[in-house]
Amino acid sequence: MSNGKKIALMSTLVLLLAVTAIFNFVLAGTQAASVDADVEVNYFTTYRADRNSTRSEEFVQLDSVISAYAEGTEEHTAAVERKQELVEMMEDELVMESIIKSMGFTDAAVAIGDSENINVFVNSSELTTEMVTKIFYALEVEQKIRDGNIIIMPVYAES
Repeated sequence: MSNGKKIALMSTLVLLLAVTAIFNFVLAGTQAASVDADVEVNYFTTYRADRNSTRSEEFVQLDSVISAYAEGTEEHTAAVERKQELVEMMEDELVMESIIKSMGFTDAAVAIGDSENINVFVNSSELTTEMVTKIFYALEVEQKIRDGNIIIMPVYAES
């Protein structure tokens, strides 16, 4: 092979290597961005699915207690009351999530536990004092609770 052909072949190989490196960099960046977007979109979905799964397990346990004990017994009554509390909590969470979304947030998740606190996770990179005040006020009116019992947290930056 002559020197001219060798140089042309080596130049072509170097050019192909450079093009491959550029494609690899561009595609890796695109994949990372799409994975980040999936994580952002799925946080609230995953949170709700986990919450519903836990509640379903509680309902199964309560149903087994309800069926195991005779109506009117202390265990039966406690299980029925707890089941009703869970249903009310689920309804309240759904209403509060809808109220927050109606304020312009793309998504929100609300967690009401056995304590007096209500945890609010909002899809926002940051929360201004005005945003927090609006959420507090709306939830105070809806749930008739004090400010100190509502904890509002931004989850991640919106894309």
